[in-house]
Amino acid sequence: MLSLPLIAALLACGAVAGFLAGLLGVGGGLVIVPVLAGVLSAAALGGEHAQHLAVGTSLAVMVFTSASSVRAHHRKGAVDWRIVRGMAPAMVLGTFAGSLLAGWVPGLALRWFFVVYAYAVAAQMLIGRQPAAGREMPGWAGQGAAGGVIGMVSSWVGIGGGSMSVPFMSWCNVPVPSAIGTSAALGYLISGWTATGLPWGSAGFVYLPAMPALMAMTVLLAPFGARMAHRLPVARLKKAFALLMAAMASEMLYRLL
Repeated sequence: MLSLPLIAALLACGAVAGFLAGLLGVGGGLVIVPVLAGVLSAAALGGEHAQHLAVGTSLAVMVFTSASSVRAHHRKGAVDWRIVRGMAPAMVLGTFAGSLLAGWVPGLALRWFFVVYAYAVAAQMLIGRQPAAGREMPGWAGQGAAGGVIGMVSSWVGIGGGSMSVPFMSWCNVPVPSAIGTSAALGYLISGWTATGLPWGSAGFVYLPAMPALMAMTVLLAPFGARMAHRLPVARLKKAFALLMAAMASEMLYRLL
């Protein structure tokens, strides 16, 4: 079971993840996954499946976070639903396939993948280079291919996909609908159903006891972050977040080495 200090850490983590998901349009899972993996390790839970549990639980939480964030952005007219309709079906299929495959990937490999991805996201945010605004979006086939790749990669790092879809749609910050998170969470639940050595309270690779604290705070803070996106210097905040991501990736890399 989780102690009170660990629950407090999850509440703080959920608050930060939800706020950043709404503010920057990046997956709150980039914060949740390393923190939750550390919490599980501190509680001696999960063993070799700690990373699977962290990713799967993060994606389950992102179902509710993304729904909250989408509503807030939609009210401000910041969601282009034509693009969502073009990419979402392939993203759903990509996340579901990727989350099923992740059940066969060793936890160590998932940790390395997360570290590399986090460094890549941090570098992109620090450099701040985006595709030229105003370029034409590809047709349905191109959007579908991009959505499938984004969905699959998202399912391996425990995020909603915003950190890849936002650069791809440089002039249009489109939050990913909650269907993508649902698909990935279901995939981790199914792929981990027969895994051995999982802690009590696990449903496949989703650790249910951690969800209430994370879910409550992310859902509460995501709309606030979305509102602040129209008031705060987002460009500077993205660079600060990039430095945080680099620090977290470095800490995980140190533990891997």
